[in-house]
Amino acid sequence: MDTIEALKSRRSIRKYKKRRVSRDLIKRIVDCARHAPTAVGIQPWEFVVVTQRESLKKLAGLTDYGKFIAEAAGCVAVFCRDTKYYLEDGSAATQNILLAAHALGLGACWVAGDKKAYANEVATLLGAPSGHRLVSLIPIGYPDERPVRKKRPLSEVLHWERF
Repeated sequence: MDTIEALKSRRSIRKYKKRRVSRDLIKRIVDCARHAPTAVGIQPWEFVVVTQRESLKKLAGLTDYGKFIAEAAGCVAVFCRDTKYYLEDGSAATQNILLAAHALGLGACWVAGDKKAYANEVATLLGAPSGHRLVSLIPIGYPDERPVRKKRPLSEVLHWERF
């Protein structure tokens, strides 16, 4: 898939087919995440992939808006060492995961992690070492929906020289 097309056609997928995603595909997606931009080359990220159904259900149960994680084929938890730019770096890695999944024919959705009340519980459940912050949870699977979202026109959001 062309990069521009991937950027323009990717949507958040919250419904998944009951179909396994191969470890090879997940590894390819996470490999794209580790190539994200990172402040000062620190690369503070760590990725925990959850695929066991019971673990996915527990993870989903901790969230407020991520209950659909329980039905995904897997979920990537993006953690970063608590560095000055952990949130920016982890967000860049998260976006790479979303785009890579879409380019490979999979669906995914960004479920918030940072600043959520459940962040520490997720970290404990997944065995994250102290000093690591949960940036996002990204359920992945074969899409069982095709959401259409209207985007604001470029003329409303683009400003030249000044706001």
